[in-house]
Parts: sequence; structure tokens; C-alpha cells
Amino acid sequence: MDWPLLLLTFFSVIVVLLMTGLPIAFVFMLVTAGGALTLWGGGPGMELVVLNMQTALSTFTLLAIVEFTLMGMVIFHSGMGTTMLRVLGDWLGSVPGRLSILGIAFATLFATMSGSSLASSTVMATVLTPEMEKQGYKKPMSLGPILGGGGLAMMIPPSGLAIILAAIAKISVAKILIGGAIPGLMLAALYMIYIVTRAAIQKDLAPAYAVERPPMARRVVDTLLYVVPLSLIVFLTLGLIFLGVATPSQSAVTGALGAFILAGLYGKLDWNLVLVSLRGTVRVSTMILMIFASSATFSQIMAFAGITRGLSGFVAGLDVAPILIIIGMMIVVFILGMIMEVVTIFMVTIPIFMPVVTALGYDPVWFLNAEMALTSPPFGTSLFAVKAAAPPDTTMRDVYVSALPFLACDLVVLVLLIAFPAIALWLPNLL
Repeated sequence: MDWPLLLLTFFSVIVVLLMTGLPIAFVFMLVTAGGALTLWGGGPGMELVVLNMQTALSTFTLLAIVEFTLMGMVIFHSGMGTTMLRVLGDWLGSVPGRLSILGIAFATLFATMSGSSLASSTVMATVLTPEMEKQGYKKPMSLGPILGGGGLAMMIPPSGLAIILAAIAKISVAKILIGGAIPGLMLAALYMIYIVTRAAIQKDLAPAYAVERPPMARRVVDTLLYVVPLSLIVFLTLGLIFLGVATPSQSAVTGALGAFILAGLYGKLDWNLVLVSLRGTVRVSTMILMIFASSATFSQIMAFAGITRGLSGFVAGLDVAPILIIIGMMIVVFILGMIMEVVTIFMVTIPIFMPVVTALGYDPVWFLNAEMALTSPPFGTSLFAVKAAAPPDTTMRDVYVSALPFLACDLVVLVLLIAFPAIALWLPNLL
């Protein structure tokens, strides 16, 4: 069977299975098993699948996913993250769009720990939106920041999603983590500029309300007690990677240990925190590792079938500018986001796209586009998650209108990355 027909067959089966509601990991396990039975031949093929999965899960790099997840769970369940955001909120005072800015921070923090933009959007819409609307915030300023926060979770390190991308694509975890820092901070700054500017111009969107602001001395003390220590954990974790002192896996262990020590110093460390954090880590990590094990073998089947080589050769032979091919890939990712979660998009596209990106001479660390698609009208999956969790009077039109300005900010940063790849590559190249 020719590679285009094989590619179409694989993709069609994946889409059909996903539409049944089957978990992502099981979808790719079934597709991988079917491909092995068909192309590698019965029992020997299945033995090879098991061996490939065992080899994939033996990769030392994957330890970073487990440890970063554990660090995030401890920070979240101990309340340290919530306390830090409250202190930062005290500094904001009555700045226009105060709750919207905090909404972005909350959504980013939660999505970074959960590894899922959909989970983040759902929880944040449930928890934050009622409070925002109670203070008179209109939909664009209550729903939009929650949708925008999911995109930041992919880029601002330490990001579980970035580690998944690096593991599936077989590229440097250190570079992908460090490479997302500048684009992520740019996007966060752009979101906040938009919120403050629009809230100042259209005061009815985010009405000012009385905020009990602690004295300056109290804010300084709280910052030193609750913000600086937590920030140092993240900074030192990434700093160890950047300075070459530790691998991502080693620095992730350091970060998790630091989170436990800090929880102990705050008097939050008990057996309940340990058990809840470990359970959450096992649940999230098991899902991710099952997905990765399936992905590793799926990539090998794609290569064995000639799909990877055939597609790379076809694209490389096109008489068009390479950048147009990259843009075309981003459009495909954009469309897939209307029906799939980010990890699923990685599974479907990376085995096909990454060889092409490399063949065209681009650094795959720069190829960071994924989250925009989830908040794209009319079918972005995060839009429906927010609609389901938002107050009953929320319409789909409200969600669409809220998402568009943040999508525009995403597009600005994406265009800058395409025009100036050094934005994402400068820090990784210093490693």
C-alpha cells in the first residue's frame, strides 16, 4: 500500500476512535497494535510493540515529567500557589482589570500543574468566573483570561506539556523548556497590557471596586515570605538546567524536594498532603507515560511504512518557500485543535511534521505552536469546556467574543516567532 493511502488510513482510524470517547492513550495503543499486526506480522509484531514500549518508558528524560508534576501537586494542594497569587493580588490593588490579571495567573499555574488546558479552563471557569461577575466584570474580562491562561501553560516553564512535546519529538528537553520562556513572558505581558488598556478605556467591562490593601510593610513581608521562596524554587530549577549543572530530570527532582521542604517550613506538610500529591502525580503521570509509550511505537510504525520518509521527500521537493510549508503545518494544527486536545495533536502531528521541519532546515525547538487551536472559534475544545463550566447565562457567543482578543495576542507573538525565530532560540543556544 502506498504511503499516502496508509497515512489516510491511520488518520481516519484515529479520528473515528477519538469520536467514540475512548481515552487518548487507548486510541493510540489500538492503532499501534493494528499497525503492528498488519505491517510487522502477528505475534512477532506484538512482541516488538511490547519491547518498544518498554524501551520508550526506560528513557531517563521521562523522570522530569513525574517530578515536575509532583512539584506542582505539592504547591497546589498545600495552598502555597494560592497564597502567592493572593499576595501578588495585594500589590495590584485597584489596577484596571485586577481580577482578570489574577485569572490569567491562576489559569497558568493550574494548567502548568495539570498538563491539560481543558482541565484548567473547566476548573478556573467554575472557581473564578462567579467571583468576577459578582464584582461586575463582563464576559470578555471574565472568560477571556481563563482561555488565554491555557496557552501560557504550554510555554512558561516548568511545563509538563513542553516535556511531552520534547519526549515525543526526541528533541532536547532542556532546550524546549528554556526556549518557551521568552515567548511565554511576551505573551503574558501582551495579555496584561490588553487587559489593563481595555479595562481603562471601557470601565464598565471591569468596574473598579474597593480592595482592602494591606500596608506597604505587610506587603513587603508577605512577598518575602510567600512569593520569593516559591519563585526561587522555579528559578533554581530552571537555573540548574541553564547553567548546565543538572539535567532536566535532576533539576525536576530538586524542584520537587524543594516544594516538600517549603511546605514543611510553612507547616503544611502532613500525610494527607503527601498522599493527595502522590495520587495526583500517579494519575497524571500514568496517563502521560501511556501516551508516550504508544507514541514511540506509533512513530516507528509510521517510519517502517515509509510514511515519514515519503512525506518528508514530498514536502522537501515542493517548489515553494520553506516558510510557507511551516505556515501550512501550523494551519493544520490550528484545525486539529478544534476536535482534539493538545497531547492528541502532538501524537498525530509530531511523527509526521518533525522530520519535515528538520529536513527544511528549521530548529524544531522553535516549532512551538499548539495551544491557539484550542481557543479558536467555532469548534475549539476549550471554548466548550468553559461554556459548560461558566454561569448558566453564558452563551457560546459570549465565549467566542471573549476568546478573540486573546487569540489576536497569540497571533501577534506567533508572527513574531515566525519572523524572528531567535526569540525562541536565543536562550536555548546559550546552553
